[in-house]
Amino acid sequence: MKRVLLVLVLLAGAWAWYERQALADFPGILSAYSAKEYCSCRYVMGFDPQYCRSYVKQYLPLSRLDEDVQQRLISAAGLGVENHAQWLGPREGCRLLP
Repeated sequence: MKRVLLVLVLLAGAWAWYERQALADFPGILSAYSAKEYCSCRYVMGFDPQYCRSYVKQYLPLSRLDEDVQQRLISAAGLGVENHAQWLGPREGCRLLP
């Protein structure tokens, strides 16, 4: 039984090492996706804030999702990473900010 557990732990470690870049990138994906999709929901599609919050809700919760209506700027934070998206206009839509 100990050998089977050891083999499983080694396999999990090998998989984590193989996928290390994807695992390192994952925390940023949650906030980037949420900021961009919320921005598109609000300013491209024109839906109300309550609907858009439920639209971008994920299994992993965001720690913050803020909207600056004047600048049409969305800030989303989750898993320790913050991203921003802004509406540029009717032809450009929303874009993630650096």
